[in-house]
Amino acid sequence: MSLSEEAIQALQGLDTAVAVINPTSWEPVFENAAFFRFFPCSGGDGETIFDRVAGLDRDKLEKRLGRGRKYEFAIDVRQDPRTICLNLVFHPASEEQPLVLLEAQNVTKQREAELMLDSYSKMSEKARRELEREKERVEKLLLNIMPRSVYEEMKDYGTTTPQKFDSASVLMLDFVDFTEMAVARDPGALIAELNDIFSAFDRIVELFDCERIKTIGDAYMAVAGLPEPNSDHATQLARVALRMKRYLEKRNAAHPTQWRFRIGIATGPLIGSIVGIQKYVYDVFGPAVNLAARLESACEPMKITVCQPTEELIRNNFSLTQLPLVDVKGFGEQQLYTLDFEDRS
Repeated sequence: MSLSEEAIQALQGLDTAVAVINPTSWEPVFENAAFFRFFPCSGGDGETIFDRVAGLDRDKLEKRLGRGRKYEFAIDVRQDPRTICLNLVFHPASEEQPLVLLEAQNVTKQREAELMLDSYSKMSEKARRELEREKERVEKLLLNIMPRSVYEEMKDYGTTTPQKFDSASVLMLDFVDFTEMAVARDPGALIAELNDIFSAFDRIVELFDCERIKTIGDAYMAVAGLPEPNSDHATQLARVALRMKRYLEKRNAAHPTQWRFRIGIATGPLIGSIVGIQKYVYDVFGPAVNLAARLESACEPMKITVCQPTEELIRNNFSLTQLPLVDVKGFGEQQLYTLDFEDRS
């Protein structure tokens, strides 16, 4: 089996690396300069294509060509100072052409383009994941300062509308002798304990579908009945206050530092709105906010004081103790009550 002079001249003039192989001995009967440069021989006798192309699977090649089909094999060849990516294509022999034609297609640019696209794809995916993480972080931060429904409105419309709630309840909590504790104790340890307590309060507030509005120093403010109206707002907030008391009593029994609170709960109309332009905060306004703060200030340590409108809403489900009439600044004479426990009978 041999090639004509015309065929040899034509193959030698090709830029593509080609070789013609005897399918019986698998020795090249012809190769052009480009092929020899990629797969040089060692100079020994009887060298087959398998000796010169590392990793080429003879069984797979023979089976594929035996079925009259092309066989392709990818290989990287070192050509200093770079690596060339080649795709070897073996064309099967036939009766008219009893030799196997081997093309070594240089696919380096194609591979580099694929790698570049893959790299861009990975970079894009990484950027997308980072953006998602940043969005989640921002959402988490915003949900710490505003209710979810307010956040959703702001996300959808870029602004929020102040809302009036005809009846809602406000809880104001403050710790007894916190200023003295701040002076006497290590600040890091003190704030760590305060964070632990406030985190527990947050879980309690969420458990009863209420909303923590804000903390200012050692003061804690929560509401019920907004931003989603709820007819049981006073009951839910009373349960929050009792659960906070139970939590703090258990904590005090297990810790050397004793934390004692005062809680005031008031009920009335409220307005809820986002306040601020660059620094957002969700806040509530109304007489009930001021009254709850007054009740908290006048409350005994580890007691929960509620106003009469709150008592009227919860009296059927809770045990309360009536207090003497009190002159509350800004509100005149008020009938107040101490919330003792939930009556489950």
